[in-house]
Amino acid sequence: MAESDRSLDQRLEQVIMSLLERRADTASICPSDAARSAYEGDDDGWRDLMEPVRRAAWRLVEAGEVEVTQAGRPVAKTGARGPIRIRRARR
Repeated sequence: MAESDRSLDQRLEQVIMSLLERRADTASICPSDAARSAYEGDDDGWRDLMEPVRRAAWRLVEAGEVEVTQAGRPVAKTGARGPIRIRRARR
């Protein structure tokens, strides 16, 4: 049985936060880090989680938990083009 969308969304948000908690406060992760961590197979099926991970990251931005960055600077969802990184929100 496939994981429900809401369940997957919550799990991906938890994976992102868990990965960030294990790194220095200023460290960032690539969305692929979260996709690989969340994927339960040993092939490249994690790639199918890349877009859901990006959506999870933007939800966490809206919640004030993380920042999405490009070239080390926070970027708005509408301005993000190309590779992104995720880091804890600066408080």
